[in-house]
Amino acid sequence: MPSINSPSGALPARFRRERLLIVGCGDVGQRVARNLRGRMQLVALTSSAERVQALRAAGIRPLVGNLDDPATLRRLAGVASRVLHLAPPARDGGAAWWRDQRTTALARALRLRSTPLAFVYGSTSGVYGDCGGARVSETRTVRPDTPRAHRRVDAERAVRWLGRSAGVRASILRIPGIYAPDREGGTPRQRLQRGTPVLRREDDVFTSHIHADDLARACVAALFRGRPQRIVHAADDTELRMGDYIDLAADMYGMPRPPRVARDEAERQLPLQLLSFLGESRRLDNTRLKRELRVRLAHPTVHTGLREAA
Repeated sequence: MPSINSPSGALPARFRRERLLIVGCGDVGQRVARNLRGRMQLVALTSSAERVQALRAAGIRPLVGNLDDPATLRRLAGVASRVLHLAPPARDGGAAWWRDQRTTALARALRLRSTPLAFVYGSTSGVYGDCGGARVSETRTVRPDTPRAHRRVDAERAVRWLGRSAGVRASILRIPGIYAPDREGGTPRQRLQRGTPVLRREDDVFTSHIHADDLARACVAALFRGRPQRIVHAADDTELRMGDYIDLAADMYGMPRPPRVARDEAERQLPLQLLSFLGESRRLDNTRLKRELRVRLAHPTVHTGLREAA
């Protein structure tokens, strides 16, 4: 008897719900899961046994494995029809500091059995380096300035290799600064409370932003509508310098605006991690996001997104 007519038989593939594997199921991954709950079976890779119960409570089936241990990734082969990869590269690349061994290991594991229909990778706009405040499209040549950005470029190469070698519809989202009032560290409030200075206008840089909820929607759209081997900027319409963004938040929260300092003074006062972001200036063109993925931004600019927190 065909399985479609047998109460105990497995349903043919066309009658089953698709399964999504989320690699790097942090804040954004969980927002994606909430958007797709009930529409797809949800699976997430986790390296922490302590997260297993929390994932199950969220309706996500946990698979324990570690991107830094390729042998533990074999169970991911053939487990899902679509894959969302949001895990960052390792903080320290070791001798091969420019390599992202994690994405390479994941791509190899997925090739061991039937490959997914779609693979979406969350990269970073940092791969462009400093663009002098220019408006940047996805066709611009990457020029990473930091080890972290070099590892992201290597991860993108691994994603493209998976797409070309296995016929997977691979898409890359290049993501700027993520914000949201309900995200840990997702607004400038703590920075304002510390009184951290910002650059004076003549030294300041343009930054791009995306609300975490809109990024989750972009991920879902790319999983189903992304073009093969396509790069898309997951950014909103905001065009603000960093200092103006912080000032806007201060005004909305009713807090004092931070002091403005020259770049040489900032280099003496600010931590290295923050300084790395103040050395790159660019404005991301999000035309593909809206035209190709057909994403309608709930928060087209930071003005509406920050207003929630105010």
